[in-house]
Amino acid sequence: MSHHHDDHGHGHHHDHGADDHDHGHGHDHSDEIEPALQTLLWKQIDFEGIRTLNESETDSGAKIVEKTWPMRLDPEPYLESDADEQILMFIPFTGVVRLHSILLRSSPHSSAPQTLKLFPNRDDLDFSSASDLQPTQTLQLSRTADVQELPVKRALFGNTYNLNLFFEDNHGGHDDEEVMTRVFWIGFKGEFMPLSREPVEVLYEKAANPRDHVLVQGVGDAASSSSHGI
Repeated sequence: MSHHHDDHGHGHHHDHGADDHDHGHGHDHSDEIEPALQTLLWKQIDFEGIRTLNESETDSGAKIVEKTWPMRLDPEPYLESDADEQILMFIPFTGVVRLHSILLRSSPHSSAPQTLKLFPNRDDLDFSSASDLQPTQTLQLSRTADVQELPVKRALFGNTYNLNLFFEDNHGGHDDEEVMTRVFWIGFKGEFMPLSREPVEVLYEKAANPRDHVLVQGVGDAASSSSHGI
């Protein structure tokens, strides 16, 4: 895959027809997922750290992850691939996550992604390495405007602090004309464990007396302190 970007034209048209308007109102089965919303991970995502490769519009990957549950059926913003059908997303969390499932909404059309490969706890992936490496799990996605809940193997994602989503292809692979991949919403379900701060930072925050700060800074330098008669 070349993944060349052309700022002046992407070689394809943004068709705001069927994909944008056929988004499943009245046919959406997401309410079946809703009782477990207490496990929805949203506030625990580091939105500013999200990176998306081969997106046709800058930050569109981050924007579809930033959508809240009530916005899951909104037709915009959406993420669309640029040079070809592949998309690679890096999504960091603000702590450690025990991932249960991925929630995703695409469309019933050929632009819907088909193969999703998952790589947790890596921040060095590009299209070449994502294609060559063995993924932790591979998911097959459906052509539907409904929200899909995609369970992961929990034993393999029990200590996740970031997640790479590699959309390898879409359902347009059998057509003569190359179709760009389009995704409207991505969410996550699981358990969250906040990252603890370094102990020295906690001491700084709790120290109310300026003299205490000096003492805290001297911790771990006992030899130096004793030589100065402290």
